[in-house]
This record gives sequence, structure tokens and C-alpha cells, in this order.
Amino acid sequence: TLLHTLGSLDQPTTGDVWLDGENMYQAPARRRNAMRSLQFGFVFQAFHLLPELDVLENVILPALSQRGALRRQEEIRQRGTSIFSDIVPGHGYIMDRAITALVGLMIAPARPDPLLGFIAILSIAAGGGAAGVLNMWYEADIDAVMTRTARRPIPRGTVSRSEALVFGLILACVAVAVLAFAANLIAAALLAFAIFFYVVVYTMWLKRSTPQNIVIGGAAGAIPPVIGYAAMTGDVSISSLVLFAIIFIWTPPHFWALALVKCGEYRRAGVPMMPNVKGPARTRTEILLYTLVLAPVGMAPWLMGFASHVYGGISIAGGAGMIWLALQVYRRREGALADRTAMQLFGFSILYLFALFAAIVAERGLARVLA
Repeated sequence: TLLHTLGSLDQPTTGDVWLDGENMYQAPARRRNAMRSLQFGFVFQAFHLLPELDVLENVILPALSQRGALRRQEEIRQRGTSIFSDIVPGHGYIMDRAITALVGLMIAPARPDPLLGFIAILSIAAGGGAAGVLNMWYEADIDAVMTRTARRPIPRGTVSRSEALVFGLILACVAVAVLAFAANLIAAALLAFAIFFYVVVYTMWLKRSTPQNIVIGGAAGAIPPVIGYAAMTGDVSISSLVLFAIIFIWTPPHFWALALVKCGEYRRAGVPMMPNVKGPARTRTEILLYTLVLAPVGMAPWLMGFASHVYGGISIAGGAGMIWLALQVYRRREGALADRTAMQLFGFSILYLFALFAAIVAERGLARVLA
């Protein structure tokens, strides 16, 4: 009824348009556009009226089209916000990468610029988040059949695979570009390599083809300290590589402990984890061997002099706890007790790695405050 009523009005003539006491023709461009989109029902004249067209074609339909475009833009903005809130927060990749990158930044010889440090950590964390999103895009079929990942956004249906792919690619490109401009090309190249290695080498190739997937693929998760150090110095040092080694050797016993409990789910998903291919007994042996190597490597920052005696004490105690739990996993091979022990090792390994890196951050931060 409104459209028919307005369409029956006399043909409008070209002239000034007033809205809420303001001359639209004399308003600045930005304000003029806003006035056009506010209440098209109050505007019965436009700047380019065609005499052969009536009010409906001159004013109302263009206004409706503009309103539709604005509504579509708002829908796209809300959808982007939804994708970001569904995928990014709470994702382990982001927090892990941010903390380990911060340690690499803190051990740099030069005092880090706070703004540069913040941008570098944010970029590295965003790169880790992008890798995680692309991992979820490619492994949507695996995530759907595993209880640990079934509540992720794609299996849950809140985000489509195409949306995750586009979002992950954009986030990866932005993270690398920002790090290149804010820090240096070496750090940006390392970040790009880490994303590529995790998504292409690990996710698309290793994970579904070899039980050593966690061992080799662990390099992508171990590199953030090297990137953080490079962002501050433009170089790679022995100390940053030691931090890389700690995470790299820590990764297999951490994930294989979980795989012992979730081996049935990995088998149904078609992922050749160590317990499925080599058997639980071989996996328990591998966990113990890697843990025996991890304990002294974890003490290396203290032994090499770039961590304090407090760190040394934490690394000794934590390493002893890791070895003790690995021995329990090796001995307890069947039943609910064996699964519970494996999960205890899995949980303690997270605490162990966090304690090591938090100790370095705390002592470096305190030293700079007191300096």
C-alpha cells in the first residue's frame, strides 16, 4: 500500500532535499550518504531524477536497493564476527604460540620495544591461529568422529568449511605481512614457513601417512621461540634453538600419552598414530625414551647460563616428575588405571612446559624491572 501510494504522487522536480532541517545537497559527502540511508520514506526527491520515470522508479526502488546492500553488509560483518568468535578464542594454538614466542622475545640480548614486542607476539599468535583454522578446515572429517574435537565449529555446523578456509588464509597472510613490516623479513619468513609446515606438511601429508607424524610435525609447534627471538634481533641464536629443542622433544610423549587413551578414535578416523600402528607397548617405550631425553634438555637453559637457578630447580623437579610418570605409563599397561596414568602424564606435561617457559619470562621481566 505504501509503495502504491508513493508511486501515485505527482512527478517530482529536481531541487534541494531537506531532511531534519538539513540541506542534503550542501552536506559533506559522508553525511550526505548517511542521510540517504537513514529514512528513505522522508525523501521524495533525488539528485539525478529521470523525467520518464515515476517516483517508484526514481526514489523508492533505489532506496530499497541501497537498504538491501546496507543490510547485506551488516550481515557479512556479523557473520565475520561470528566466525572469529567461534574459531579463534580458546584455541590452544594461539595461547601456546603466544607464550612460547614471548619467551623467545625475552631472551633476546636487546631490550625489546614494548610496541614491537606486542605486535610481534600478536602476529605470531595470529599465525598460529591461522594454522589451527586451516587444520580444522582440512580435518573436518576427522574432527567429526573424535569426541575431543567433535564440538569444534565445523563439525558443529556453526562455520562452513569454505568460510574457515577463507578466514584462515586471510589471517595467515595478514599475520605474516604485519610481522614483516613491524619486525623484519627473517621473522616473517619463519612464521610463513611454520604455517606452511603445519598445514601442508603435517596436516595434509604426515598426519594420515605415518606414525611419526607427531615427531616431524612437532617442528611447526616448536618454532615460535625462534620467531620471537628473530623478531627482536633479525637473527637466530643457539639459545632460541634450545627452546625449540625443548618443545620438539616434549611433543611426542605429550601427544602419545593422549593417543594411548584415544587410540580407538584415531583408528576410526584413519589416523595412523603410534599406538594404532606400532602397538601400545612400543608407544610406552617411546614415551619413556623421549622423556629421558627431555629431562636434561629441559635443564639446558640453566646449564647454558641464560636462565637462573630458579629455572634450574623447576626444570630438575619437573623433569623428575615427567620421568616418574613416564615410568608409571610404561609399567601400567591395561585397564582404567593405565588410561588414568596416561592422562596424568598428558596433563602434567602441559604444566611442565608452562612452568619452564613461565619461569624464564618471570625472571627476565623482573631483571629488566630492577635494572
